[in-house]
Amino acid sequence: MNYYFHIPYSIPTALLAIAVLLKLPTLVRAWRDPNVKATTLLLSFATAVHIVVTPVNIERLNQLTGVPNIASPWAYSFLTGFCATALTMIMRWREEPSAQRQRRMRRIYWIYAGIIVMLWVTFLLAHVPEPRIYDLDTYYASTPWMTEHILLYLSAHMVTSVVATYMLVKWSPEVENRWLKSGVVFLQLGFTSGLLFDVAKLIAISARWSGHDWDGFSTYIAPPFALLSGILVAMGFIVPQAGPLQQKWIRDRREYWRLRSLWRALRDVTPSAAPARFGLWVPLDLRLVQRQQRIHDALRVLAPYFDRDLYQKACRAAPAGYTEEKVHDVALAVTICAAIDAHRSGVSRPESLTARQLEFGTDIHEHIDTIAQALHRPRLVDSIRQRVTTESADTYAS
Repeated sequence: MNYYFHIPYSIPTALLAIAVLLKLPTLVRAWRDPNVKATTLLLSFATAVHIVVTPVNIERLNQLTGVPNIASPWAYSFLTGFCATALTMIMRWREEPSAQRQRRMRRIYWIYAGIIVMLWVTFLLAHVPEPRIYDLDTYYASTPWMTEHILLYLSAHMVTSVVATYMLVKWSPEVENRWLKSGVVFLQLGFTSGLLFDVAKLIAISARWSGHDWDGFSTYIAPPFALLSGILVAMGFIVPQAGPLQQKWIRDRREYWRLRSLWRALRDVTPSAAPARFGLWVPLDLRLVQRQQRIHDALRVLAPYFDRDLYQKACRAAPAGYTEEKVHDVALAVTICAAIDAHRSGVSRPESLTARQLEFGTDIHEHIDTIAQALHRPRLVDSIRQRVTTESADTYAS
């Protein structure tokens, strides 16, 4: 029988491991937070399940321990732990803290802990001498105690999938954050895929009980749904966390490069204190802060050279059709370029700034993003400046 569709075991395992790594910094910072601990535990259980059920790892466990099929209670115990943590985690999301919620969560933990104990008891009581890597559930479907072992984990997982999907569907309309909502949708699909895994397994096992061979449902159809469930659950946790981080990174990167023209224009203006130097491996947000600070420091040095009259003339000389905001930004860019030249040539400056100069300087500091955009068109800035420079030749000497 051919595979209906195939998903490499490494994909959900890698994605779940990434989700765990993304959560680790939060766990370190807020390790006392029960929500953080529950989420990290859930992802760790899910990762462990996919590591154990990988065929090569099943074979390794059999060889290392000398116990045939020992991967079964290990994998199903991790899966049951995942189920318990998933239900309680969704309850934490949906419900306000209360004594009733705490009692219900504690009851869930005890029930699923009992299931894990029974998984080990039934496995130890069962006689399963033949190692089965791909078809354990159907091969031993009618074996005393192994039947109970298989039904225990399937029942726990099916109940969890149904209840979790129901709770997430009910909660989804209340979620407003788009990244969190995307995560909830991924989790819904993940638990639904898990339910399809359970159905496929039960069909194959029921067929065995009735004397039919529908093992393909368990061997070929169910595993891809389990792996797909792992991928979707991982994405359900990765997207709400990585999405905003990626969005912020893109925004910071865009801002960092947008300020480049203004930063380059001001790099020869030395502030009173030397700026800290960051390497390429320093996070982008710190490099952005440094670039912004460097610009503001340089603008404070140039403050005595800002010429409001030159600015007003540049406004009048701006091309027709420009919006008021664009005219404002181009004129400020002209003013800054003139101040840089005045500072570089060593023109004397007043000892203190007037209230008018302080106000004008504040306006410049508040528009460094749009001024930097104007400086991306240096030819326009230079042409406007040349047009008004002759009218302002005596400005700095006065």
